[in-house]
Amino acid sequence: MSPAPTAVPATSIVQLGHGVNFGNMLEAPREGVWGSTIQEEYFPIIRQAGFTVIRVPICWSAHVSSAPDYTIDPAFFNRIDWVVAQAQKNNLQPILDYHHDGELMRDPDAKGDRFIAIWKQIAAHYRDAPSSILFELLNEPHDHLDVPRWNVLLDKALTFVRATNPTRTIIVGPANWNNIGALSKLVLPDNDRHLLVTIHYYDPMSFTHQGANWVPEGSHKWLGTTWQGTDAEKQAVVDAFDQAAAWGSAHQRPIFLGEFGAYKKGDMDSRARWTEFVARTAESHGFSWTYWEFCSGFGAYDPETHAWRQPLLDALMPK
Repeated sequence: MSPAPTAVPATSIVQLGHGVNFGNMLEAPREGVWGSTIQEEYFPIIRQAGFTVIRVPICWSAHVSSAPDYTIDPAFFNRIDWVVAQAQKNNLQPILDYHHDGELMRDPDAKGDRFIAIWKQIAAHYRDAPSSILFELLNEPHDHLDVPRWNVLLDKALTFVRATNPTRTIIVGPANWNNIGALSKLVLPDNDRHLLVTIHYYDPMSFTHQGANWVPEGSHKWLGTTWQGTDAEKQAVVDAFDQAAAWGSAHQRPIFLGEFGAYKKGDMDSRARWTEFVARTAESHGFSWTYWEFCSGFGAYDPETHAWRQPLLDALMPK
């Protein structure tokens, strides 16, 4: 394998370490409709395991009034404030991630104003909050929110957020599901150096998403797929991260691996091998990361037994 290029760090952003996603929690239309609800005990459990970051996917669009104000429900804002407070209490950095806005993906021309209105409120609400609280502009732009539309919308959104949060670290990623291959088409304002660029990595999908019922390609056909850590399998990971790191170096942008994980239908040995290699390879490239996710279908923690799934925890945070 060739030596790994390292993404250039930026001193003007809040530097991240390693964390987990609160997946299948607040990105549901209502918390608890699927997955889990956030428990106070989760925060110290995560911190004691050595993690320093919690990415919080949030379905903001399900908690707003109708046009033209799109006012965020105060009770929902209170819930997010509680999550932020618990993160701070446990010395964890929260990432407030705008997640699961299907209407925006299907019709960005019609729903772009709502997206902007929501972000104006979030930005104003947290304008005086500590710099350790990060914003993530949008999870996995896709569908009709294609490359040109996303580049225009993210630039507009950044303008409004920067009006109240001029130096807060904001996480942005490329279209096509935050795919590494789409980095070359991502357009960012040159004068904004408080940006952290995110990528997601789930390759090979036939392994990481085997048996996942939301995958349209018929993922049941992939059941039994293993990841043995062969030279070819490892090289595929290295090549992908080499590409991301090279882009980051060329554009002087740090890279954040915001999601990676393997679904529970895969065998645990393969899941642990894949997770460990992806995490270590990301680190060797200088990427910060958050694992997908804490305690649901990909979860490193079992909420029923109240214990970490040790092979996954060891893969993420080796002693």
